[in-house]
Amino acid sequence: MKAGAKLPDVTFHTRVRDEAVGGDNPFRWEDKTTADYFAGKRVVLFSLPGAFTPTCSTYQLPGFENGHADFAAQGIDEIYCMSVNDSFVMNKWAEGQGLKNVKVIPDGSGEFTRKMGMLVDKDNLGFGMRSWRYAAIVNNGVVEAWFEEPGLMDNCPEDPYGVSSPETVLNHLVKAKTAEPA
Repeated sequence: MKAGAKLPDVTFHTRVRDEAVGGDNPFRWEDKTTADYFAGKRVVLFSLPGAFTPTCSTYQLPGFENGHADFAAQGIDEIYCMSVNDSFVMNKWAEGQGLKNVKVIPDGSGEFTRKMGMLVDKDNLGFGMRSWRYAAIVNNGVVEAWFEEPGLMDNCPEDPYGVSSPETVLNHLVKAKTAEPA
């Protein structure tokens, strides 16, 4: 994936809160498409190996959540976190992380991740197929800037983190904004 590439068209199977459902679990299924998330917006999308995993839960997701105002100041409308996890897991993780700003996108079957060329086997960790760690600035469904961790491979013995960090993405946005002609 690189700058200028269009995001793949995918339907995501999500669970959304709906008080009309009632009961202890007031959620219903709602399909959302790539266009629902990305059309007409400038967003940061970051994808990671798994909800509830250490680097993802301690650094990457909280960094984007806490930096939301800084990203908004650079012209970012939304921040999305994607993982090859189902909607139940992603919603519980978002709740556990106390998310108010970052929205989670469940890529339960890995279809979006596969079409992005970022689906890797992580059987060495007992995970199965998961996303390689990356981030992107996406403008109206087209990749504006791409931040991929080095060493993309199946069963990678490492979990590199830095290139796709909130700090790196924000730094890129700040530099790009200051480089714009007045």
